[in-house]
Amino acid sequence: MERSFKKEVELLRLGANSTFHGEGILAVTKALLQSGVSYVGGYQGAPISHLMDVLADAQDILDDLGVHFEACANEAGAAALLGASINYPLRGAVTWKSVVGTNVASDALSNLSSAGVKGGALIIIGEDYGEGASIIQERSHAFAMKSQMWLLDPRPELTTIVNMVEQGFELSEASNTPVMLELRIRACHVWGQFQCQTNRAPEFSRKQVLETPEFDFERICMPPSTYAQEKHKIEVRLPAALEFIRHRELNEVFEGDCKDVGIVVQGGHYNAVARGLAQLGLADAFGQARLPIYVLNVTYPLVADEFTNFCRDKKAVLMVEEGQPDFIEQAANVFLRKADLECRVYGKDVLPMAGEYTAEVVQAGLAEFIAATRPEGIDTAAVAERHQALNAHKTRAGEILGQPVPVRPPGFCVGCPERPVFSAMKILEKETGPLHLSSDIGCHTFSTLPPFNMGNTVLGYGLGLAASGGVAPAFGKRVISAMGDGGFWHNGLTSGIANAVFNRDDSVLLIFQNGYTSATGAQFIPSTGRNARQEPSGMDIKSALKGVGVKWLRQVRTYDVAAMVRTLREAMTTNDPGLKVIVADGECMLALQRRKKPADGARLAAGQRLVRERFGIDDTVCTGDHSCVRFSGCPSLTIKPSSDPLRPDPVASIDNGCVGCGLCGEVAHAAILCPSFYRAEIVQNPNLWDQLLAALRGRLIGWLARPDGAAA
Repeated sequence: MERSFKKEVELLRLGANSTFHGEGILAVTKALLQSGVSYVGGYQGAPISHLMDVLADAQDILDDLGVHFEACANEAGAAALLGASINYPLRGAVTWKSVVGTNVASDALSNLSSAGVKGGALIIIGEDYGEGASIIQERSHAFAMKSQMWLLDPRPELTTIVNMVEQGFELSEASNTPVMLELRIRACHVWGQFQCQTNRAPEFSRKQVLETPEFDFERICMPPSTYAQEKHKIEVRLPAALEFIRHRELNEVFEGDCKDVGIVVQGGHYNAVARGLAQLGLADAFGQARLPIYVLNVTYPLVADEFTNFCRDKKAVLMVEEGQPDFIEQAANVFLRKADLECRVYGKDVLPMAGEYTAEVVQAGLAEFIAATRPEGIDTAAVAERHQALNAHKTRAGEILGQPVPVRPPGFCVGCPERPVFSAMKILEKETGPLHLSSDIGCHTFSTLPPFNMGNTVLGYGLGLAASGGVAPAFGKRVISAMGDGGFWHNGLTSGIANAVFNRDDSVLLIFQNGYTSATGAQFIPSTGRNARQEPSGMDIKSALKGVGVKWLRQVRTYDVAAMVRTLREAMTTNDPGLKVIVADGECMLALQRRKKPADGARLAAGQRLVRERFGIDDTVCTGDHSCVRFSGCPSLTIKPSSDPLRPDPVASIDNGCVGCGLCGEVAHAAILCPSFYRAEIVQNPNLWDQLLAALRGRLIGWLARPDGAAA
């Protein structure tokens, strides 16, 4: 995994009256244990993936309580776990990245919501929206509305987050409805403290088993039960949820001295609002604001009378709702018109319709709202001046730069085993012309960026091959599809490969076997060889491919660029019909380095000999063509000024970030570029033979370097 939480998980053992100090995800895990959860599962995905890492590292604590933990094959499997809570008083929680994860889980979620639950069912989703997101820009709100699941959006403060987890289970049980709890990127990583409760062993678990299965046809999702279930949602569950939210005061109101205007905000954006008000001089450093704030820790369902009570004596309120459609703003207007209140709702007229509501964006919206409403007791001119002063640096920076700062897109890590495959494809394109690449979700999607610019479509995790089915027949040559081993086990084996074999598609598939779901932090998958509990998986990609009928199958070491070019050429030209699969094998370099560095450090500390490989470029041989950079794009491969006054063009150079993967030299050889690359061995704690050999080499090189040939 990306990092170990073995030390931090000890915080999960804290009992009553203890104070927890730590990060948001650890606090969420502690809240689950305090709530008496029976089972937990999920699928990794930013920004929530390290919840799975924490749970894996806390296996001993879970075992002590009898809590079952399962790393699921995908989000659909995780959502289906919650079926345990339909008939039995078992509290369950699952987690995944939204909205793409919720897309995958939607079938199970629809059935779960229709059937209803007896035990509390909590879905903890990482709301990946905004500038730091890695997916399509959608909100989870629509899913909650569609399936009538309640959506919690807690204020990013640990006490509130923990309380919402615990209250989420109770809300679920009080209304017999699954509950979603969304955490944005910053909420997942927020630090703070809260007062702990003692962990609760679940009522039923592997230590306290159920005795008798329960059958209730009314909870089966087929007619006529489904008709009654839909009616029950509206007539029973929704009123029960509204009463619970109202009675438990899950939403918060922070009063201010300015009474004629107010702010309504999604709980997850409270910190941005508090920060914006403080910058404008309308709140102190502790968040005490002059404007009243109504914080929606529950964004669905909305409590109409809470809205109207907050707005009753106000001429205007600002609705801070990130993204579109503006579901909450529309509902607010309906509530106020039905209550015959004249309070005006500002929202998307002063804040952007789409995009992340950063503190800077919210500050601008607040300033415009203040200018438009002119609240009593507030110096609007001073607020405007302060806002202008806060943003003067942007104007000044623009004047100095004269043009926008160049974008800095993400890319493959130094030594990434997937980079050589695309280098091979670029070399092959010199023979075949441009290739259509049906890309996929994962690290390999970086191929769509310079210097490769390869990957024509991205349709979903594990769907690269399936996405090629329609376009392949329209080309006069085979198309290539990409898929990571994470995508292979998540969805690709069934939706892509089985489908292609069944339909006898004449296509080429590249499977990047790096051993982990690397893009989300290197969590274990079946082809890792072991699970999160370090038990052997007994599963591998080649066996699975043969099992579904793949006949043409090759496995190639990714760093062997020449072999990869030959194999790709064969796949593109062979007369063999059907699917051609190339397994590009190379362990994730980050995972490899995390394993090697501690071991190397221990060897050095013990005084043992250690040899590291590095690559370099001979300045006197480099022509300055830079084809090596264009075919590789490795971050450690750069350029520097030439030391030769007769050759003014900059030469290629390898910096200290090099991990010795050898790709630059491999590409230079496979593409027949130049002989300027060399491999060097760095020996630490050298033995006597190493020292003698180094001295001999030094004398020989010195002798050869003398223009007169005399001995040095």
